Amino acid sequence: MKNYMPLKSGTDIRGVASDIFGSEINITNQAIRDITAGFAVFLSRKAGKAFGNLKVAVGHDSRITSDQIRLCVIDSLSKSGITVLDCGLSSTPAMFMTTIDADTDGAIEITASHHPADRNGLKFFTRKGGLDGCDIEAIIKIAESNERPTLSIGEIIPTNFMAVYAARLRKMICEGLERSEGELPLKGFHIVVDAGNGAGGFYATDVLEPLGADIGGSVFLNPDGMFPNHIPNPENETAMESICGAVTKSKADLGVIFDTDVDRAGCVDKSGSEINRDRLIALASAIAIESNPGATIVTDSVTSDGLKLFIEKDLHGKHHRFKRGYRNVINEALKLCEEGTNSPLAIETSGHAALKENYFLDDGAYLVTKIIIKLGTLRKSGKDLEDLIGNLECPVESDELRFNIACSDFKDYGTTVISALEKFLKSEPSFKIADDNREGIRVSALDGWFLLRLSVHDPLMPINIESNHVGGVREILQKLYPFFKAQTSLDISLLNSRLQ
Repeated sequence: MKNYMPLKSGTDIRGVASDIFGSEINITNQAIRDITAGFAVFLSRKAGKAFGNLKVAVGHDSRITSDQIRLCVIDSLSKSGITVLDCGLSSTPAMFMTTIDADTDGAIEITASHHPADRNGLKFFTRKGGLDGCDIEAIIKIAESNERPTLSIGEIIPTNFMAVYAARLRKMICEGLERSEGELPLKGFHIVVDAGNGAGGFYATDVLEPLGADIGGSVFLNPDGMFPNHIPNPENETAMESICGAVTKSKADLGVIFDTDVDRAGCVDKSGSEINRDRLIALASAIAIESNPGATIVTDSVTSDGLKLFIEKDLHGKHHRFKRGYRNVINEALKLCEEGTNSPLAIETSGHAALKENYFLDDGAYLVTKIIIKLGTLRKSGKDLEDLIGNLECPVESDELRFNIACSDFKDYGTTVISALEKFLKSEPSFKIADDNREGIRVSALDGWFLLRLSVHDPLMPINIESNHVGGVREILQKLYPFFKAQTSLDISLLNSRLQ
C-alpha cells in the first residue's frame, strides 16, 4: 500500500530527498512520479480539460536533488500527454506567473524553501493561485490510488521564463519611477542582494543592474544547493547578519535578502539595520495603504502591539490579525475582499507578503520591487524608507519558546491547554485576553503581551512574548510558570532554563 500522506506539509509536498546527512529518503522517484500524476488528474478535473490539452510549467530552485526530481516530474507529466514547459532554475512566484504570461493551466516548483540541503519537495499552482491543504490531500489520495492519466506523450519545451519574469519587474520599476529602461532609472542607487545561493541571484543581475543600479557588494548570487554560506532564510540570524554586513561594508542604499525560492524577502536600510518582521510589515503596509486609504492589512497572529498602533494611528488603516501560515493570511484577505472589505496586503512575520494587485501571490521579489520604487520616489523629496516607519514602536524585549507535546493526540491536547489557560487567566487581574483573538490565546500582560498557540503542523506549542521594559519577558514567564508546571504533557525544560 502506498502511503504518501506523511509527505504533506501544509500546502506543499516536502520530505527527505537525499541521504547526505544520514536521514532515510522518503521522497523517492516513484513518489514524485505518482504525486505528479495525481496533480495531472487533479488539474484535468479543475480545468475541465483532457490531459492532451493541458500545459504545465516546471521549475526548480538550486537544491542538490532538484534536477533529479525535475526529470521525474517532467517524465510523469509528459507521459500523461501534457505539454511541459521546462523552465529550469526558477523562483516559485515565477512559476505561478506562467499561468498569466505563458498561458499554462498549472505549474510545479521543486523546492523545500529554507530547509536543509537534504530536503526537497513540490509546490503546485493553478490559474487561481497556490493550492490549499485540502487540495494537496486530494492529490495524494489520487497518487495512492490506481487512477492514472491515459498514457500518451506530450511535448517538452525548454523555456527561459525567468527572462520574462525579470522583464516584468524591470517594467514595474520603470513605470513606478516614470523613466524608460534606456534612461537607467536606478542609476545612482547602490543595492546589494544576498541570494543565499538559492534562486534569487537573477534579481541583482537581471533586474537591478540593467536599470543602472550598482550591485557591487552583492553576495552568494551563484546557485549552490549545499547552501555553504548560510541558511537562505530572512528569519535566520546568521543570514540577516550577512546582508547587514554586506550593506555596511559596501555603504549601500539598501540591502535585499531572499529565501531559497524567492517567495520571501527581507531588507536592510542604509544604516545596516534590519527591515524585517514587524518593520517589514510596517513598510509594506505604508506602501499598500498609500494607494488604498483606510484599507485593512491582514497579518499573522504574532505581530506586535506597536505594529497595530502604527497601522491604525499613523497610517489610518485597520489591522486584522489572523492565524499563522501564509496560506491562512492570504485566504483571510481574499475572504475579506469577497465580503466587501478592501484588504490589499496579506503578510506574515516570516516575510511571506501577498498583494491584491499581484494576484495575492506571495512574492519576495515583487515586494522588494515595490520597496525600491518607493525608495526612488522618496529620494526625489529628500526622504528615505526609514522616514515611512519612524513612528513604529518596537518592543524592548521579545522571546519565543517552543514547548514539545509529549502525547500522540497533540491537537486535542493543545486545545485542552488553551482552554485551561483561559481559566487560569481569570485569577490574574494583570492579564487581559485580547479582543482580536483568532489563534490560540493572546493576552495583554505587564506592559507587554504573550500568545500561546498550537503549531500548524507539529506537536508543539509556541509562546511568543514581548515587553516594553527590560526584564518584562521574565516577569510574564514567572507569572505563567505555575500554569505551565501543571501541564504534564508539555516539555517546559526551556522555560525552566529561562527562569534559572
